[in-house]
Amino acid sequence: MSLAHLPDRGVLEVAGPDRAAFLQGLVSNDMTQAVPGQAVWTALLTPQGKWLADFFVCPTGEAFLLDAERAQVADLVQRLDRFRLRSKVTLRDASEEWHVHAAWGAAPMGGDMALPDPRLPEAGWRVLARAPLPADATAEAYDLHRLALGLPDGTKDLEREKSVLLEAGFDELNGVSWTKGCYMGQELTARTRYRGLVKRRLVPVAVEGPLPTRGTPVADAAGAEAGEMRSGRDGQGLALLRIDALARAPFRCGEALLTPRIPAWMRLPAREDA
Repeated sequence: MSLAHLPDRGVLEVAGPDRAAFLQGLVSNDMTQAVPGQAVWTALLTPQGKWLADFFVCPTGEAFLLDAERAQVADLVQRLDRFRLRSKVTLRDASEEWHVHAAWGAAPMGGDMALPDPRLPEAGWRVLARAPLPADATAEAYDLHRLALGLPDGTKDLEREKSVLLEAGFDELNGVSWTKGCYMGQELTARTRYRGLVKRRLVPVAVEGPLPTRGTPVADAAGAEAGEMRSGRDGQGLALLRIDALARAPFRCGEALLTPRIPAWMRLPAREDA
């Protein structure tokens, strides 16, 4: 088992008797699934269906603890507070009280709360503790683990008010409910799915050469545009690539060569007849 402390993650506490109903009308996933022992991965969208933030909803007996990108917690508190109205909920940045960890390879020991990562069994566990746990792996090691699996990591891989959930695998990775009913941004998300409007996907890539910076254009051998680089490290990365360009791999990105590695969980229409 590997356990890493993730200092770039924070915690937003949503408490009060209306907490589930409050979030249910705002986020992409079904809050009735957030029960003790089970986390839910979900996203907050703009009314136009574009990504603002994503987080793990970790239920306790009296509150939801939202495991979120630490730099986004204060903004999330402000955004969610606008919709509170008469709902009996409280919102609080609890990042100083909780420490977020990731574990993979085996079930973790210790921590106040250890929940299976709802995206993939191979992803491991999300572990929240009131004090940092003894770690035997680094945050960088966890970053390599999630890159190998093709898991997006917030603002490293998505663009606020621009990214569409289905481009980043939220459908296959259990980040969207198609049965819960309305939520903010639901109309565009559903239309994107049912009309087959996804033209690009966030894809794991092997990187040969100097790691390109985020946003570096990706091109095929003929120089045609194929996408752009997102996060990466140590020869692995994620790139937002045109689905119709995948057959033209490998790609050039800066001084590096990118080779897509399509994970088993990813459904790509262009590859159905492959």
